[in-house]
Formats: sequence, structure tokens, C-alpha cells
Amino acid sequence: MRFVAGNSDRLDKAMVEGLPGLTRSAAQKLIETDRVQINGLPAGGSSQRLVAGDAVVVRPQQPLAAPPLPEAVALNILYEDDSIIVINKPAGMVVHPGAGNATGTLLNAVLAHSPQVAEAGDEDRPGVVHRLDKETSGVMLIAKTDAALQNLQAQFKARSIHKTYIAVCVGIVLPARAIISKPIGRNPQNRQKMAILATGRDAVTEYLVMSTTLRHTLLQAHPRTGRTHQLRVHFASIGFPIVGDSLYGGPAGARDALSRHMLPRHLLHAASIQFAHPVTATICVFQAPLPAEFVEALITADLDPNVSVGSVAAA
Repeated sequence: MRFVAGNSDRLDKAMVEGLPGLTRSAAQKLIETDRVQINGLPAGGSSQRLVAGDAVVVRPQQPLAAPPLPEAVALNILYEDDSIIVINKPAGMVVHPGAGNATGTLLNAVLAHSPQVAEAGDEDRPGVVHRLDKETSGVMLIAKTDAALQNLQAQFKARSIHKTYIAVCVGIVLPARAIISKPIGRNPQNRQKMAILATGRDAVTEYLVMSTTLRHTLLQAHPRTGRTHQLRVHFASIGFPIVGDSLYGGPAGARDALSRHMLPRHLLHAASIQFAHPVTATICVFQAPLPAEFVEALITADLDPNVSVGSVAAA
């Protein structure tokens, strides 16, 4: 779908006017999932201003051939009630079905465990509040009802949900504590990757170094925003890619002995999540301990394997 902006306006509003039948919320979802380009470049966000003559191209979401099916796949459940499920996702598990991953996903397993999740939100990704990359392990939040899903999604949008990750980076990360603020958008040369782009959406990451060796840094990272591949892109952009990241590691990651030892996963773990319960509004904090292979990697790298998940509460 394509249209040409007739005057200066917000992107989401212009899309509603230029594409009859499209709602503003649907327009914002298309923008958030990187399906909108302006003059051949990825859109920067719903509030990006257009000028008369700007060419806007929209790639519609391609629906799955069928809704995801329940599968008897083991889950490591940290907590569950009538509204939410908190899961410790292993590295190597995809969150929901998509191209090349039709089965065996976390969502397939969740639907077998709690069939009512199928009624929470879109039929292709029911209950999915947020995502983790395939190789990233750690805490995942799933909504069991549509009301809980909408509440938690609103908290994410308001940036009131706090997540803390543990990562190992190549090199000695300096300064020891800082905020990385660089916009992220879809890489125009490679749609499988994200990149630092002036036209990208705002992305902010706070980090704190926990320990270092001559070759590696163990740190905790708190993403203030939730862009695709945010931590991986941000640390690579300052010259300290995450160990084992085959997509963003570049020459530094390829040469790193620990990276070769750890393949096929990267050393990024979602250690904790803090949010208001969607029904009771009680502040909840859930933590996922480091998996065995991550601890093994820390020992191999001469980093302290006794990382206290409790010490990485959101900054």
C-alpha cells in the first residue's frame, strides 16, 4: 500500500487519512512493527512529522496460515495465577510461530498448558505481552486474559515495566556506568537486522559494569525502551558486542574465543521483570536464575559465576 502525504501531519494520522479503512491503532501497530517506510527509509515512529510530497509505503502484516496450535512442550513456570504466567524461557526457544518456526515455540507450549490464552489478543500471537530473541534466555510475561494483555501492554507503552538483563560483552566496557541513547530502526540494507539510524525510533539503555577481565565485561543492562534487538544493537554500536552474537558481533565477536565456545547462543539473559499486576495493581518482581550454560561461560571467562539475580533489580 502506498500514498503521498498531502500536507504536514503526524505519520499515524496521515496514514489514517491516506489509507481509507485503517484505524489509528492499526496504523501505530504497523509503524511499531517496522512495516512503514517514508521516502524509502524506515519510519521513525508514530509521531514523526510528514511534509507534503512524502511517499509512504506500508507492508501489511502477513497472517499465519493458521492460528498456533497447542503442543506438549515443557515450560519452566516461575509463577501463575488466573491472569498471568511468568516463564523462564530457555535459550534456543522462539517465542511465537513465524517464518521458519511454525512449531515448538513458547506460545505453542503455553496454549497446551493454558488453552484460555487463545482468547487473549490477536489469534496469531495470543497472550504475548513482549518478546525475547531466540538465543536470549530468561523471564517472560504471558497474559491469560484479554483484559490482562491490554493492561500489561499499556504498562509497556507507558514505560512503567522495568526489565533487567545480564550480559557478557567483548572487551572492557567503558565507562563503567552510562546511558546509551541512540535511535534504532530496520536496517535498509538487511531487513533481518536493526541499526542505529537518525530516522529510527528513540532507544535508551542504562547499564552498569559488574566485573571485567582483560577480554570480557559482565554487566547488567536496563532497557528504558523496548526496541527490537535493542541491547544487542546498542552494545555493538559502542564497540562492545555481546559475546556470541552472530548477527551484530562483527569481527570482534567472530575472533572472540568465548563466542566460539558458546555458540549457538549469545550471552544475554533477562534476569528480572517488575510490573503492576493487571488485576490487583500490586507491584510484582520476578527473577530468572542464570542457566547452567551461562554460568559455565562465566567460569570459562574467569568472571564471577555467583551473580546474584537479586542485585540486578531495575535501576
